[in-house]
Amino acid sequence: MKNTLSYRIKGAVAGEYTNTDMVAGDTVFGDHKILIAQVPELLFQTQKTLEQNTLHPVVLSVRFHCYFEYLHPFRDGNGRIGRLFANFILAKLDHPIIIIEREKKSEYLQMLKAYKKENSTVFIEEFFFNSAILRMEKEMEEKKNLTKNFLEGFVNKENKICFGRLTE
Repeated sequence: MKNTLSYRIKGAVAGEYTNTDMVAGDTVFGDHKILIAQVPELLFQTQKTLEQNTLHPVVLSVRFHCYFEYLHPFRDGNGRIGRLFANFILAKLDHPIIIIEREKKSEYLQMLKAYKKENSTVFIEEFFFNSAILRMEKEMEEKKNLTKNFLEGFVNKENKICFGRLTE
């Protein structure tokens, strides 16, 4: 395919399901044929839940993401695609997207493993909520700083708008 990200796995083809059982790090996934057969149902149930609005958007996003990651339908890019879909769900429902910062990647991977081990999304839901809150706090602080810096550039000591040399 033209204009796509390159895959890290030799022989992987963009947009094609895997033709082999998958392993990622120390995680072994099930029979790829059985798992791939679940993808349409995952998409159908996610769309249905979106339309019915029966789950909090972050919870729906997390549940989709976890299930998709353990279906692991592609040779490469499952994490990137799963996070993209998870953020699509959030954006579609007017919620802030989740950005997993580099220093949080290990914790994120542990939360995914906890999902598989415990068969519960509670840990990664908390991770997503905390990530969203942290991101919003950072954005609010950035907006405050930008506003302050902007105003300091145009307001003089008498608190009047001043365009510097243009009005002097």
